[in-house]
Amino acid sequence: MRLRTSLVLLLSLAMLMQPMWVQAAPAGSPAAAVAPSNLAPATPDYTKGAIWWPNFSKVFRTPYVAEANLADSDRLEQLLREGNIYLSLDDSIALALENNLDIAVARYGPLIADADILRARAGAFLRGPGIGGVSSQSTGSSAGGGGAPGPQPVVNTVSVGGPAIPQFDPVLTGTAVNWNHNSSAQTNTIVTGTNTLINEGLSSGISYSQAFDTGTAFSLGWNNQTNTSNAIRNVFNPYLQSSFVLNFQQNLLQGFGRSINRRNMRIARNNREISDLAFEEQVIQTVAQVEDLYWDLVSFIENVRVQQQAVETSQKLYNDNKRQVEIGTLAPIEIVRAEAQLASDEQNLTVAQTQVQQQETILKNALSKSGVANPSIAQAHVVPTTQFVVPQSEAVEPIQDLMSYALRSRPELAQSRISMTNSDISLKATQNALRPSLNFVASMTNNALAGQINPNFVNFGGSTLAAAPSEFFVGGLGTSLKQLFSRNFPSYGVGLQLNVPVRNRSAQADMITAQLQLRQAEIRVHQTENSVRVEVQNALINVQQARARLDAATKARILQEQTLDAEQKKYALGADTIYNVILSQRDLTSARSTEVAAINNYAKAKIELERATGQTLDKNNIKIDEAYNGAVSKPPDPLPARTPAPPKP
Repeated sequence: MRLRTSLVLLLSLAMLMQPMWVQAAPAGSPAAAVAPSNLAPATPDYTKGAIWWPNFSKVFRTPYVAEANLADSDRLEQLLREGNIYLSLDDSIALALENNLDIAVARYGPLIADADILRARAGAFLRGPGIGGVSSQSTGSSAGGGGAPGPQPVVNTVSVGGPAIPQFDPVLTGTAVNWNHNSSAQTNTIVTGTNTLINEGLSSGISYSQAFDTGTAFSLGWNNQTNTSNAIRNVFNPYLQSSFVLNFQQNLLQGFGRSINRRNMRIARNNREISDLAFEEQVIQTVAQVEDLYWDLVSFIENVRVQQQAVETSQKLYNDNKRQVEIGTLAPIEIVRAEAQLASDEQNLTVAQTQVQQQETILKNALSKSGVANPSIAQAHVVPTTQFVVPQSEAVEPIQDLMSYALRSRPELAQSRISMTNSDISLKATQNALRPSLNFVASMTNNALAGQINPNFVNFGGSTLAAAPSEFFVGGLGTSLKQLFSRNFPSYGVGLQLNVPVRNRSAQADMITAQLQLRQAEIRVHQTENSVRVEVQNALINVQQARARLDAATKARILQEQTLDAEQKKYALGADTIYNVILSQRDLTSARSTEVAAINNYAKAKIELERATGQTLDKNNIKIDEAYNGAVSKPPDPLPARTPAPPKP
């Protein structure tokens, strides 16, 4: 009864099939879009694929993938006023999460991993990250600096060994019409009754095959063969031969069990998690780079002010010397000396101003998708509104606590651990392939014959047909189907198929490779942990060194201010030379520049410590889902009432 039901369903499916054209889904077509997932309202779910019922042609259409969004977020325009971009550090980070192209590229990594999950659900091999690997090419680190390679997800693409994974997607195989004509000379006329045998055949059929993750596979087919012949010994001409064929196979040793046959699904889901972690790592890296760029710009702008003060001091000295030469109290050579110092300071000012312009370009390129292609953005000056505040004292936190936090929080460590899990999954599958192959097979066939009585029939005695054959066989497709469903001519068969490799060297080699790769993965995890500990320790040392340099630079700047003031007073009283005053001015300018650089280095050392300990996201209140969606909920900081723009050259 169950067989009859299955056959009826197969026939119904065959009748429902209709001609269809494979076509690509038009861009923006709602019907072609994949249903959204729970991750984000606008995020498609590529793990499920198209639903084939009731429109079977959907599975042959090109899935719709939205065009890349290359428009900048509204936040950038909201911060633009009168040709200036008033930018706080928080807004810089928000703009990077919304517009940075490195992060935009990294968003495709999880989606590509979703497509691999879909392949695994079909029983296909995994393709791996493909173009989902992330890079950092556009951010840069400072004026004139270039990008560094970004985080690359550590993924297992294909299992090294193990039994073949069944194809879980069912397959319909159909032969609509297959016509053939065959003529052959006969050396014996007893069987056919003719020296020239002519056969014409028309065959058609349809079959359905399906495999399951338990190691089970079956196929169900319906075949028809219509033949017309000039053989006078055939009772029926033309005649129709039909059959329903059911084949079944169950793996009993190698390839048995859901855990073995679903290993690619587990690896694909792990790779999806690795892609999420790689995206998080890219966000951390980009945010740290943007912070560095921001404080570099603040430092360069502050250096412009230092150089402006030097120019103003040199200009005043030049004017004072000129007046004294005119009244005859100073030698003319002092004008030349003051003028040379003024020219040198003006050159330094020009270099500092152009350095600001270069840094603005790099920062704008990191915070916008259009970069400097947008004229309003390209021509705007970036005005930082956040100033770095140096704490009075350093917070003391035990290094072991920092290392423990880093080992828990760093995404690359989690990637390595998941990769080791994937290696363990592959190892177990490879171990299963060491077993012999033992399969239970079964087949069942229902046969049918129908046709028209051959009017030219002649029996072996030479006489024509004396009595009509049984009406049971006379007819066409209806008679054939009646015999098939009534199971008038059934055939059965069961058996065990055993395949025992005598030496099994290939499976042993795969097993050795899988174990070695697992050991490699274990060492990589340990190596990564050691690297994280070293990074934390070095970052903490760098903070301490940067703070010591900053304190020394501040004291040196105070000393040079007092020294210059003393030299100017002595010079005004005639107790000193202009040369000593110029030297004191140079020393003060150098001390101020050194202090500015020390503050910047201290800020960047703190940023690196946050990155090394895995605290970048927490310290900046970054939500990873907002970074993935490219929309930060926090509104832009209010624009200041009046903030002077950076000085122009």
